[in-house]
Amino acid sequence: MNPVTTPPPFDFRGCRVLVAGGSRGIGRSMALAFAQAGAAVSICARGADALEETRQAMAMFGGVSHAQRCDLADASAIGGYIADAAAALGGVDVLINNASGYGFGDEDEAWLADFNVDLMAAVRASRAALPHLAKSTRACILHTSSIAALRPRPGGPSYAAMKAALSHYTMSQALTLAPQRIRVNAIAPGSIEFADGLWDRCRQEDPVRYAAVLAKIPFGRFGAPEEIAHAALFLASPWAGWITGQTLVVDGGQMLHG
Repeated sequence: MNPVTTPPPFDFRGCRVLVAGGSRGIGRSMALAFAQAGAAVSICARGADALEETRQAMAMFGGVSHAQRCDLADASAIGGYIADAAAALGGVDVLINNASGYGFGDEDEAWLADFNVDLMAAVRASRAALPHLAKSTRACILHTSSIAALRPRPGGPSYAAMKAALSHYTMSQALTLAPQRIRVNAIAPGSIEFADGLWDRCRQEDPVRYAAVLAKIPFGRFGAPEEIAHAALFLASPWAGWITGQTLVVDGGQMLHG
């Protein structure tokens, strides 16, 4: 069965959404899904061309769209982006921390890339957005974790460890912010395939590995970015108003094989 492509049944009109890491793949799909549901959306990333293409795609839904270059590994740049995005949208209701350093090695550079982008960018963006979220009546924070956080793996220890830290941070942050009625949740995607993404490149460059991973997914296919976006819409909506501190696995049953 293919992913649902019809408009999701959520209404985000009047909602201001920031997607940190929103120009490609999962982040792009999230930004477009919220824009399609009526939200004003801001995105940031490093690549100017992809940012502008995504901004134009968001604008086609008729709402406010904002895009700004920001290196999320740069601690000094994050506060400026959050401030500019909040000014462009008129506030912040939903913050989505989606960026990844994709440091799959075991050398210091890989660990630092994942520490700075997968974990600390989420911490810093949350800190910068908190004064704006505190003024919202529907405030929530979403983090993109990974099923890699939930089990040991032979490769990519830095990526898995930082995603595990992000999932734990989700729980602690949710507990801390609950008195302010700010919900915090995470999504742990399984293997997601999109053009020029990790698994698209793997399919072309390492078909044996691609086939081995595919064989472990009970649904018989890789996931689509839109399916993660649909989960984000639900978790940010009033339908999830009693859900906080959770990491939702969206993986087509991939974790069932261990």
